[in-house]
Amino acid sequence: MQESEKIKLGISIGDLNGIGCEVVLKTFEDARMLDFCTPIIFASNKVISFQKTELGIEINYNGIQEVSKALDGKINVMNVWKDTPEITFGEATPQGGEFALKSLVAAVDALKKDEIDVLVTAPINKNNIQSKDFNFPGHTDYLAKELQGESLMFMVTDDLKVGLLTDHVAVKDAPAAINSKLVKSKIKTIENSLKMDFGIRKPRIALLGINPHSGDNGVIGKEDDEVLKPVIKELMDAGHLVYGPYSADSFFGSDGYKNFDAILAAYHDQGLIPFKTLSFGKGVNYTAGLRKVRTSPDHGTAYEIAGKGKADHSSFKEAVFTAIHIFRNREEYRELTSNPLKKQKLKPTR
Repeated sequence: MQESEKIKLGISIGDLNGIGCEVVLKTFEDARMLDFCTPIIFASNKVISFQKTELGIEINYNGIQEVSKALDGKINVMNVWKDTPEITFGEATPQGGEFALKSLVAAVDALKKDEIDVLVTAPINKNNIQSKDFNFPGHTDYLAKELQGESLMFMVTDDLKVGLLTDHVAVKDAPAAINSKLVKSKIKTIENSLKMDFGIRKPRIALLGINPHSGDNGVIGKEDDEVLKPVIKELMDAGHLVYGPYSADSFFGSDGYKNFDAILAAYHDQGLIPFKTLSFGKGVNYTAGLRKVRTSPDHGTAYEIAGKGKADHSSFKEAVFTAIHIFRNREEYRELTSNPLKKQKLKPTR
């Protein structure tokens, strides 16, 4: 793809009763966004018309029946269904999950067929979307199955990148789920992503400890000594720039994270609480390790403000720009690594 070509950016609409439609429409209410990509929203004309009227968002869109009919310079709505779903803002309904899944399935199918270049997903409700076709704790696991990769939940901004060893796993089950094989796999995925997706030649990665104070030499749990430390030593001996385990309670407060290209947290809240605190609502959830690019905002359905026009679309907008940026970086990486004579043009490391 030439630099001048518009990236076809697919959007799954998420739960219709949440803020998904609102943040999508607010993002593309700014016509300048159409200079960067050709958005294709997988939903229906009726749904988008209802949402924009209810929310008072001034946009025009182009309804299509085939992805190939999408027009550059327009907001395109791919009509996935003919039904008229009942939209009840702020409520978790079975129908909300049903249509969120229809949108996601259609968008992922288009991604697999190369009809779209990247996918940005609006928030789903992980409970009401469950069905015989979706038995996963979230987007990440579903996409790993559909796109056949070793997925990594990677929360990113320009200055902070946090991956998770375990993502949607109960806190009580996280330590038992962490083993040498898992750590090596996640480190490999995060290293490859930093090189291919973010242009970092020799990434430096920090691991956070599993237990408070990384176990205090076994006084507060032995997992850090028995699992993390041996793996870190093995990886370091093999030439990987992997450090830790660091005590999570002081790592972010001391600005220690600024010395690394990415941080790998042991479990969900250990990584996401500091990430969301420091990213000020502009963080992006990126599914690294897949053959296709998928991003999403770092928030959920926010039922409490749905339909009130109060949703901040900053994170969704950042998710759009991040998807475009990663797609371009991957193209450049493939070109440079397939042609040895161009390797000297790779971005210099720190």
